[in-house]
Amino acid sequence: MSIPTEPIGSIPRPRSLQTALTDHAEGHLTDADLKALQEKATIDTLTRLEQLGCDVLVDGEQSKPSFVTYPLAGSDNLDPNGVVLAFADGHTRQLPRLASGPFRYQVRAESYLRDAQRHTDHPIKQAVIAPSALSLLYPNEPITGYSREAFLHDLADEAEADIRGCLDAGAYCVQLDFTEGRLSLKLDPSGGLLDDFIALNNEVLGRFTQAERSRLGVHTCPGADHDSTHSLDVDYTDLLPKLFRLKVGNFYVQLAGEPDPERVLRVIAEHLRPGVRVFIGVTDPISTAVESPEEVRDRVLLAARYIPVDQLGTCDDCGFSPFADDTSTSRELAFAKIEARVRGTALASPGLGL
Repeated sequence: MSIPTEPIGSIPRPRSLQTALTDHAEGHLTDADLKALQEKATIDTLTRLEQLGCDVLVDGEQSKPSFVTYPLAGSDNLDPNGVVLAFADGHTRQLPRLASGPFRYQVRAESYLRDAQRHTDHPIKQAVIAPSALSLLYPNEPITGYSREAFLHDLADEAEADIRGCLDAGAYCVQLDFTEGRLSLKLDPSGGLLDDFIALNNEVLGRFTQAERSRLGVHTCPGADHDSTHSLDVDYTDLLPKLFRLKVGNFYVQLAGEPDPERVLRVIAEHLRPGVRVFIGVTDPISTAVESPEEVRDRVLLAARYIPVDQLGTCDDCGFSPFADDTSTSRELAFAKIEARVRGTALASPGLGL
């Protein structure tokens, strides 16, 4: 037995792909040429993860525009002026706004998974956006002829199909990205918005069998864009008790970047239920310092004081480049941190009797 360790999702795109994305947006590169470069970057990502000893791979989201907007590419019923997400360093990201119904995914995560599967025999985890994040697309003012209730019904159906397509395609695990969970407590300190998010996500997750939910997970973090966060100042104790109500078998919890990780571990231990696994973050994508394997080992050993070893795993705190245009973290730095995570997790095993 060994402690499982998994990446979260995004890895910085190669410089050549970053340039190609700009050229494509300006009309100087064809769709086919861009796709070829994205495929090349995906192959390189998978190969390097294999070489680092990763048992479970991700495609690094080399073909996604962002972790949240991939289902929307090609939609013709969106207005760009949606919810604004503010980060601690002052920069913002803005979601689009639904202008008319019905709501439909234009791209499904299954397509990324099948593309990656052509280039490796290793198990692949596929990240998908949680329906709660996309619920923010509906405007405050009702859309004529398309109520919020109708939108949420369509959204739940689309999210279920996105997840089920990945499971049916053979994903090792399907991970719901739920960064908006912690952010919701900043937008609505009463917790009402978080309750709505949990209920919507569980509406979708409840459509899967217990066996299927053992292959589902949810990732929480305070955001990681341009080396900044949007909700690190939100107390984890306000989020985690409700987070663990989600009907999944795996939780990926940002921890390395927390000012008091032991306090967070105590809350996790209090709310941990049997039969689930908690992957704790042992590398911080926001930090430019590369963790040593020994530092990772010590973080694992600390976590094992609160989480039973057979329910413990490790991960990176967050994806390294959730938005395609984020160049704040280099590709080499990301792989160095991943190597430290893999080696450090292995170093912890003897100390835990594994």
